[in-house]
Amino acid sequence: MTELLLARRAALPVRPASDGCPLEDGIVYVAPCDRQLLVREDRCFSILDSEAEVASHRFADRLLTSSAQVFGSRMIAVVLSGRLNGGAVGVQAVKRRGGRVLVQDPSTAAAPSMPNAALATGCVDFALPPESLGTAMLALCAASGAAELFRVRLNAGVRG
Repeated sequence: MTELLLARRAALPVRPASDGCPLEDGIVYVAPCDRQLLVREDRCFSILDSEAEVASHRFADRLLTSSAQVFGSRMIAVVLSGRLNGGAVGVQAVKRRGGRVLVQDPSTAAAPSMPNAALATGCVDFALPPESLGTAMLALCAASGAAELFRVRLNAGVRG
């Protein structure tokens, strides 16, 4: 259902992620509902569906952390509207690996807890309204070296 909603508005193809599916450039992948999605070293998805694996509901953190391990400084994390503090640990992993972090401006979010938690880590490069996030991602990717212009220093507590 989510992929159908996204596909109506996305310029890129939208597909559901499946276990073992290789990541392809130019595709938007949607995680299965109530399943933990990870990125493996071979750039394929792993989907965990055991109750023990999904009980923590730390889906964003584990996805961002596994992606940061694979993509390092080429990683751009985006944290959108959501409840609790999911994503806060993941954005720290992204920054430790040299990636960039964008969040939805909490004042524009229906549920601002996730963007606020990410901002509280000190690891966020930009907090923008949703309509500006795509442009910011394009700017970070399009010009060679552009991401270096936006480098921010990590908080001492993030360096782990």
